[in-house]
Amino acid sequence: MALYQAPSFEALEKLSRSRDADLARRELVDPSRNRGRGAQSNRSGRFEKQSREGFDDGWNSVEPLPIFETIEHLERAKTIITSNDSPDIGFDRSINAYRGCEHGCSYCFARPTHAYLGHSAGIEFERDIYVKTNAVEALRAELAAKSYKVKRIAMGTNTDPYQPAERKHKLTRGILEVILETKHPVSIVTKSALIVRDLDLLTELAKLRLVKVGISMTSMDHKLSRKMEPRASSPARRLEAIRLLSEAGVPVSVLAAPMIPAINDMELERILDAAAAQGAKGAGMVLLRLPGEVRDIFREWLLRHFPDRVRHVLSLVRDTRGGYDNDPRFGTRMTGEGPYATLLQQRFEKARERYGLDEKLPAIRTDLFEPPRPENKQMSLF
Repeated sequence: MALYQAPSFEALEKLSRSRDADLARRELVDPSRNRGRGAQSNRSGRFEKQSREGFDDGWNSVEPLPIFETIEHLERAKTIITSNDSPDIGFDRSINAYRGCEHGCSYCFARPTHAYLGHSAGIEFERDIYVKTNAVEALRAELAAKSYKVKRIAMGTNTDPYQPAERKHKLTRGILEVILETKHPVSIVTKSALIVRDLDLLTELAKLRLVKVGISMTSMDHKLSRKMEPRASSPARRLEAIRLLSEAGVPVSVLAAPMIPAINDMELERILDAAAAQGAKGAGMVLLRLPGEVRDIFREWLLRHFPDRVRHVLSLVRDTRGGYDNDPRFGTRMTGEGPYATLLQQRFEKARERYGLDEKLPAIRTDLFEPPRPENKQMSLF
């Protein structure tokens, strides 16, 4: 482990434009160490006093550097329902049973939050997964509070509720069991076909008009999808999930998100067409955002997978963000501005109408809520 000053990404981008782009790649993690990961570096979090990163110093180490294996951190959350006042999203409360996400999308806007835990927004966001072991217990307590007022709870707003850790811990399923017991409205967004495991619960919620599901798709190309979302379900499996949800009567939409200029934007109509054919009833779209550390992580991803497009992609991104890498302003951060963003939105609207994805889904009910029954902790005498 060596202490060094991490290079600025302005320097990396300059190198990517030069003939010797290999020099820029040397600043990234060896591909053999981060197989199945989206981030290409693991620089220390922005709140750390020192920046440390392992690299080969040329002294012919006896043993190769280890791969980045997933590490689970078990924790108990004080609260599980998070509130927000953002005018850009259609909900004001959410649940995230996991912190960090193993799907590994290089463009994930949630990456900077890992710095608050002392971790890198790069590879550590994908491999250091925090599991809120008491999520179900905390939810029951919060829903039982006399002051609680019912509003739709959104899941999958920061990290995916059906990421690989869910197979083992089943926190999302436990949360949905409480949701069904209390007849509470909920919406779910995921990139994982694991959601069909909970089709029994979702079907019952759908009968009561208490649930909506959004399946996020970025590409129909299996190879491109694997580069963009290394550990998420394949496009084919996500389409199958849409079909199974739709056949079970669960209202399901497709989210073409994010649309990345010159990478997957040409697939917008194809994604909506395929989803509609499998039973999706609605559609949404979000333009690429690069807040905080995500900017550098995404650039590194481009440098590794599409070195010939780095300048072009980033130029188009800046065209939609007023000349900057990111525009954090409410009202424009999701859609962007300028000719490219306008044309993309027009394409989306026309495609949504063409494929019948502009139907207004039934409103979720909020009048059926029943506070959770208190758990009987007294043991039987017989």
